Amino acid sequence: MKPIMKKKYILPLLFLALSAGKTFAQNDAAKGFAFAEKQTDLLLKETAEAKKIAKPGMVSPRSVEKGELVLIPSKDWCSGFFPGELWYLYQYTKNPKWLKEAKAYTANIEQEKTNGGTHDMGFKIYCSVGNGYKLTKDPHYKEVILEAAKTLATRFNPTVGCIKSWDNRKDWKFPVIIDNMMNLELLFEASKLSGDSSFYKIAVSHANTTMKNHFRDDYSSFHVIDYDPETGKVLHKQTHQGYADGSAWARGQAWGLYGYTMCYRETKNKIYLKQAENIAKFIFNNPNLPKDLVPYWDFNDPAIPKVPRDASAAAVIASALYELSMYSANGKQYKGWANTIVKNLTDNYQAKPGESKGFILLHSTGNKPANGEIDAPISYADYYYLEALLRQKGLFKY
Repeated sequence: MKPIMKKKYILPLLFLALSAGKTFAQNDAAKGFAFAEKQTDLLLKETAEAKKIAKPGMVSPRSVEKGELVLIPSKDWCSGFFPGELWYLYQYTKNPKWLKEAKAYTANIEQEKTNGGTHDMGFKIYCSVGNGYKLTKDPHYKEVILEAAKTLATRFNPTVGCIKSWDNRKDWKFPVIIDNMMNLELLFEASKLSGDSSFYKIAVSHANTTMKNHFRDDYSSFHVIDYDPETGKVLHKQTHQGYADGSAWARGQAWGLYGYTMCYRETKNKIYLKQAENIAKFIFNNPNLPKDLVPYWDFNDPAIPKVPRDASAAAVIASALYELSMYSANGKQYKGWANTIVKNLTDNYQAKPGESKGFILLHSTGNKPANGEIDAPISYADYYYLEALLRQKGLFKY
């Protein structure tokens, strides 16, 4: 990776964002998708080869570890991202080759619709089957979405007001993570498809409870809130994947920004719009945000700037900002920041052509405290990068 800039980034950012991002925005995102197509061709070949020697049931590529492709089963929370990438490639190119591959890889994830042991139903089913439904209107995909939403709804505790995140964790009774905001889109979609308002009500309750308990006064968020399932009382606040409980884990801030932007789209409740705007303000006012707007893995790591970046967080932030720009009076600024992020990811964070097993972006951080996927290519970084490109061009289907 290129040497990390040592100068701290402080507002105002608008001029930089508009000037640096304007040229890229005029380039049609063609550069990003052209590279993505070539890399994904390679990743498909690498995946096919890796499956020959992998354990049965490995369905999607997730990352690269020690030079080897990491494959995962459908139950892994990341399994739906690669099928989603294939749907995005098809959406942009209209090439039937990508449609064929998207259908094949999506079929491998569908069984997760009845897996009630996880909150990650949105990541797995909506990023794969959900994108497939938006592009094809296949009634089978609709049924999978509805079944998945019913399964996810079983994890909702009305006393707490949230969907439970992890099972079988000794440290927590009823943990809820900020990531869970991303799974609410599946419920909103199921409510529209079925006419059943219970899905909508669960999503709103979860969003409201999370907004009440996850966020600090500066609109940074904790990673985990543990609740008493019997009373709904908050037992503990923690930042499990960040530097410390009081720190701002970069991808957690990205999940919050994206999640509340999406909640505003689905409800038109301005409290969610304001929440998203405040989260964006925290991110872009932060003195530890680098000049290229690709955050360090945690905004409060005292070793900054000698710490890993997180390109995945940047990709999620950029995608969220493009949508937020459509709703907010600050839209021009948000779009400028998003353009700058996408340009910098394209110019400085891409893999070398034909390398990294076919992944698109490098320099993401999965779980640094657990020493997992540090400075690595990860499937969800590529997924949200392609989504950001589609949103930049106004091609994304909401």
